[in-house]
Amino acid sequence: MRVAVYPGSFDPFTNGHLDIVRRAANLFDRVLVAVVENDGKRAAFSVHDRLTLILDCTAGIDGVEVHAFPGLLVDFMRHADASVIIRGIRAASEYDYELPMAAMNRQLYAGAETVFMPAAVGYTFVSSRLVKEVFRLGGDVSRLVPPPVLEALRRQVTP
Repeated sequence: MRVAVYPGSFDPFTNGHLDIVRRAANLFDRVLVAVVENDGKRAAFSVHDRLTLILDCTAGIDGVEVHAFPGLLVDFMRHADASVIIRGIRAASEYDYELPMAAMNRQLYAGAETVFMPAAVGYTFVSSRLVKEVFRLGGDVSRLVPPPVLEALRRQVTP
């Protein structure tokens, strides 16, 4: 069984993230969406809220599970018996950041392979940070996030 992990902060989960999950689910038996527990970052949504939102957004996609993890990704992978890390790439500059991370993960866990998935053309400009900023400034982000996330933004983030 091929198990892939798609890690991220997902604060919030966007349509670009959802597109990567759907595409990965077509390639792997199980896709574990892994929410990083990072106390150093000020998040708009709690880890619990992000897990709930991602579960809502991925309901009905076979083989997708949602988890949170503290610490090293490779430790989570070992525990989950996963061998592949999925990383979405929106621009060449992200590859420059991601390549050393992939090498480090492979150094820490020989079973870790990283698969880079280019963002769908319609989502190359979408980032969680940008979604929050545009929403706070009163912009329409309804085409950038799944409906449950839009509702959560309306409840939680003050424009």
